[in-house]
Amino acid sequence: MRLVEQARSIFAELGYSVEGDGPEFRAERAWKVVHVNTVLENDELPTSTNGEFHCFVAQPDDADDLEERLTSTDPSYEWAIIVVDGDDYQVERAPPGPRVTA
Repeated sequence: MRLVEQARSIFAELGYSVEGDGPEFRAERAWKVVHVNTVLENDELPTSTNGEFHCFVAQPDDADDLEERLTSTDPSYEWAIIVVDGDDYQVERAPPGPRVTA
């Protein structure tokens, strides 16, 4: 199964409605919209702020390089990385939780 198909399946299983074709798509659930990019099919990082949340879906060999690129680029959006290995997946990096000030 291609990485983009696995990414769509993961978000559908999590209860998101999935919209769009190709290596970039949109997943929506309740108030949350996530812009999803599959790394294998699309090597470019999004530069626009097309939403607050971006999730990158990668294979294990690509995850460290991707995290390094995102950390050094410091994009203006919250981002997460899901690593897909065969039929299994795990969240490698999730956005930080809400900031609380006292």
